[in-house]
Amino acid sequence: MTLAQGLIDLSPLRLSPAFRRLWVGRSLSGLGRQLAIVAVLYQVWELTHDPIWVGAIGLVRGLPTVVLSVIGGSLADIVDRRRLVLATTAGQVVAMALLAGQALAQLSAVWLVLALVAFHASCDALGAPAYRTFVSRLLPTDRIPAGVALTHLSFQATMLAGPAIAGVIVGRWGVTVCYAVDAAMYCVMLYCVAQLPAMRPTDDTAATSLRAIWDGWRFIRRQPVLRGTLLTDLVATVSAMPMALYPAVNATTFGGRPETLGLIMSAVAVGGIAAGLGSGSITRAGRPGMIMLVAACVWGAGLAGFGLSQTLWLALGSLAVAGAADTISVISRGAIVQLATPDSRRGRASAAEHVVGVAGPDIGNFRAGLVAGATSPAFALAAGGLVCIAGVAGIALAHRPMREFRTR
Repeated sequence: MTLAQGLIDLSPLRLSPAFRRLWVGRSLSGLGRQLAIVAVLYQVWELTHDPIWVGAIGLVRGLPTVVLSVIGGSLADIVDRRRLVLATTAGQVVAMALLAGQALAQLSAVWLVLALVAFHASCDALGAPAYRTFVSRLLPTDRIPAGVALTHLSFQATMLAGPAIAGVIVGRWGVTVCYAVDAAMYCVMLYCVAQLPAMRPTDDTAATSLRAIWDGWRFIRRQPVLRGTLLTDLVATVSAMPMALYPAVNATTFGGRPETLGLIMSAVAVGGIAAGLGSGSITRAGRPGMIMLVAACVWGAGLAGFGLSQTLWLALGSLAVAGAADTISVISRGAIVQLATPDSRRGRASAAEHVVGVAGPDIGNFRAGLVAGATSPAFALAAGGLVCIAGVAGIALAHRPMREFRTR
């Protein structure tokens, strides 16, 4: 493999104007989303100064994600996926506008903030499974892994820029501006999705029902490759998710300044972007299952190192290592789910991936807050990282087809 082949594959952006528009819209809305994430964390911490309440953000996001993603996945297999994403994105615009309104009015009601976060998560959960199938509809099969890599690279870029920008905005103008910018960015996303072609279902016999939902989950359970892939991500995120602990670590170890919190939240993205820029070697390797297993173990080790760090540069370095591993894991997971699933079940499989990819971190953040409240943030991070490594090793031993899965 040449040096050029090891770099990220940009061909999907050249080959598909529709994918290019989608990528631009998602990148901009992702930037606004990162601003809002920092704003919510900072606002809840300022209202309560309690890591348990900050961890509750994960709970109010995770519960609607688990419940509504499976419904959204079933809908994605029977309706025009473009229209479904348009409707749910409009709901997210409303949620962000209301968050901006409550912050501007200085209501100081943590329950209202959490309720609006739950509303936003509900809209996201209904539309995300359909959105995840866009890559496989807009690109030829041999470009799907590269499309997944580009999508995640834009996510990591927004994670790098977003929190740092949010730290400056919150420090100078407050959280209201972060929420307002996010609402505007989602409006851009609405326009970009509206320009996409219709994406009607390929299987006219599908139906939205409990039986259809169960059929999708049963399909995953019977496929060791898909089952092992989702279990790996679930173990990694539930056991070792650090975001709820960022404000507490920042306050107790690094002085509590919002600018420092922005740097901590951006550090994961530094490693993620580095890995994303070199993702050509990942998408062309042909062994995404084995790559994902190794990356998940490195993720756990990086977060354990973050928990034990007493200097800012070491903490940021540990988070960067974890971010690189996370990018490699997510690219591998996305490629496996899209390539190992027929289109007639791809909406429901993508729903399962969304549940694991979003609810897993949210539940993991809630767990981290509880453990930190009972012990300390450092213990919650270090112990979670070690549990992650042990759990992923067990999955690797029990899922040989995942280890041996090849994309070609």
